[in-house]
Amino acid sequence: MINTKIYKSVYSLAEKLMAADNKGNKEAFDSLYAELKAICIDNENTDKDHPEQWETLADFTEDLSQALAGYEKALTKATAMNLKDHMASIAFSMATLQIELGQIDEAIQNLQNAKISANKIEDKELKTEIDTLLASLLAS
Repeated sequence: MINTKIYKSVYSLAEKLMAADNKGNKEAFDSLYAELKAICIDNENTDKDHPEQWETLADFTEDLSQALAGYEKALTKATAMNLKDHMASIAFSMATLQIELGQIDEAIQNLQNAKISANKIEDKELKTEIDTLLASLLAS
């Protein structure tokens, strides 16, 4: 379970990052991103460490290969904690980036893993997105 204080600060930063990005305010975005990254680094390998903060950081990482590395770290933590919902959403996010990077085999593998993790979660929308994207990759 993620620490409530950390969850609120990560969620608040995510909202502010989206707002800054929507306004094209690069300076504010970079400052907020640095703040989010500091939270992740400060909590890493403590009892406050949680895949959600790493997943959120990866969501806002502009360099695709760095974002993939961030998702990988989040997935490792989610797997260690056996958090199926995070395992599914992180693997799905990784797959979408891998498609952009032309890494189709890796994307298929992540989607197959996401599908397995999603069996045990309630988020029907995510399950549908995983199934649809996987089917489209396997068909092509």
